[in-house]
Amino acid sequence: QVHLVESGGGLVQAGGSLRLSCTASGNPITNYAMAWFRQAPGKERETVAAIARSRGITYYLDSVKGRFTISRDNNKNTVYLQMNSLEPEDTAVYYCAASSNHLIPRTDDYWGQGTQVTVSA
Repeated sequence: QVHLVESGGGLVQAGGSLRLSCTASGNPITNYAMAWFRQAPGKERETVAAIARSRGITYYLDSVKGRFTISRDNNKNTVYLQMNSLEPEDTAVYYCAASSNHLIPRTDDYWGQGTQVTVSA
C-alpha cells in the first residue's frame, strides 16, 4: 500500500502559476503510475495528467496541454504538477492517485485527500 499527501494548492490570479506536490509513503513511487485528477463543484472528476512508472510516458487533458507539466522525483518519492497560465476554469480540488496496474488510476487504486486550487479572474 501507499499513502499519498497532496500540497501546494491555494488561491492565485489568472495567468499565475502553482506547483502541486504529492508525497508518497509506505512504498516507493517507482512501483506505480501516478496521476493528477481534479473535480470542480457540480462537475465530474477528470484526469488532468498521468505519468507511467518508467519510459516517461505521459498523458494530459487537452485543455491543460502546454500549460501543465507532470513530473516525478523518485528520490523524493514525490510527484509534481507544475501549473502555468492558470485560468478560472482550472479551479477545482486536485487529487493525486497511484496505480500499480494502470496508467490512469481507477477508483479502487490509491488516492490522496486533495488540495484546493482556486484561480480568480
